[in-house]
Amino acid sequence: MISSHTADHLFLKTLKDMLGDSVLLGEEIPTSCFSDWTGHAPCRPLALVRSATTEEVASLLRLCNEHRRPVVPQGGMTGLAGAAVPSTDSIAISLGRLTGVESVDGDAATLTVRAGTTLQTVQDAAEEAGFRYPVDFGARGTCQIGGNIATNAGGHGVIRHGMTRDQVLGLEVVLADGRILDLMNGMIKNNTGYDLKHCFIGAEGTLGIITRAVLRLAPPKGETHTFLCGLPNYPAAVALLHRLRGAGLALEAFEVMWQDFYTMSCGWRDGQPPLHTSHPIYLLCEAEGAASHLEAALESALASGEVEDAVLAGSTTQARELWAIREATGEFPLKLAPINFDISLPVATIGAFVEDASKMLTQRWPDIRIVNFGHIGDCNLHLTVDGQSLAEDTAETRHAIEAEVYRLVGDYSGSISAEHGIGLLKRDFLHHSVHPEALDVMRSLKHTLDPNGILNPGKLFG
Repeated sequence: MISSHTADHLFLKTLKDMLGDSVLLGEEIPTSCFSDWTGHAPCRPLALVRSATTEEVASLLRLCNEHRRPVVPQGGMTGLAGAAVPSTDSIAISLGRLTGVESVDGDAATLTVRAGTTLQTVQDAAEEAGFRYPVDFGARGTCQIGGNIATNAGGHGVIRHGMTRDQVLGLEVVLADGRILDLMNGMIKNNTGYDLKHCFIGAEGTLGIITRAVLRLAPPKGETHTFLCGLPNYPAAVALLHRLRGAGLALEAFEVMWQDFYTMSCGWRDGQPPLHTSHPIYLLCEAEGAASHLEAALESALASGEVEDAVLAGSTTQARELWAIREATGEFPLKLAPINFDISLPVATIGAFVEDASKMLTQRWPDIRIVNFGHIGDCNLHLTVDGQSLAEDTAETRHAIEAEVYRLVGDYSGSISAEHGIGLLKRDFLHHSVHPEALDVMRSLKHTLDPNGILNPGKLFG
């Protein structure tokens, strides 16, 4: 029997002979491939393969499946759940060379793109063609479309346009055994049995590797207004959501920030906050529609006490300054030791959940610091604990905090992951949101499409 070291050597030689310079080994592998934005358990994989074509992806998977070698797909490494973190015995496959917008169909309002293309590139191509790709978030310049689809990425435009899943018409996917599935449908109506593309959207690379996609495009924005409001309580935010929709405004973003988040973010910026920090709730909204409709809605909200104060951006620069308050999350890794929770809850219960979670965590960890914000129009709450506020910021303490929060999410019939996925970081808590029968079906699907378990093993569920 040959040793594992010898087996690795022989396998890597075969891999090199087949794919040549696309294969990086040892010190050649950049550290950026060791972990995602969480920095969780960084690890150098056995090899990194930088595939430039679908056929190269298929050849790699065929070989790895034959030799029972684990494969970890990697995109822009901007994920927040550890889904792209490799292991020492795995072959990481980077899609960063599989790039390019292949075409834009102006008649059908679709765009065909390769998986390694960045979100920013897709947005720019859509704009150049007179459209827009409406999925957007801060990592746009680095994240890749294949990763966006594999994790069903969200962002602040979900309230109007839906998740990434809602933008995908067709896919090309390579299965674990190297077969290439051509699901590149470009039509909105195509009702021909099982819509297999949905098996791979949000599956985090555990069922197949996405190599190409057909995406839906949206019309360009019309007259858009950005404004910030100070509110007396959470119910007022829900009431304002209904009021703005009832005024005929199309909401592109509806971002609610609790006082703890707003005060912290404004403290990180120069100058005076646009609104005083005394309000319990703050709303940052981007709405499309007639200015007169917005002004009338805000006047009514101010008169009723639903809104206590408001500021309307008068220019693109002012709008960016308001958004900078909300986008303080990009500074969390630098200024906090964040324990991030990305959860979904019924809209009506989000305010109560924030209060219950704060009481629960404070009772057990009295000095704990918590900040909250959310895209509440699409049920999404982001709760962040600053590990620096804990007497002992250990792995055990973090796991205990996660267990408490996710248990409470289950009690509220919520989801432990709104838009970041499961990966490694949430798999132990998946049972709070997915019933045993559904988990059994998920495992059966995994075994059917990947019987040797080579695709992203250990992710989603162990």
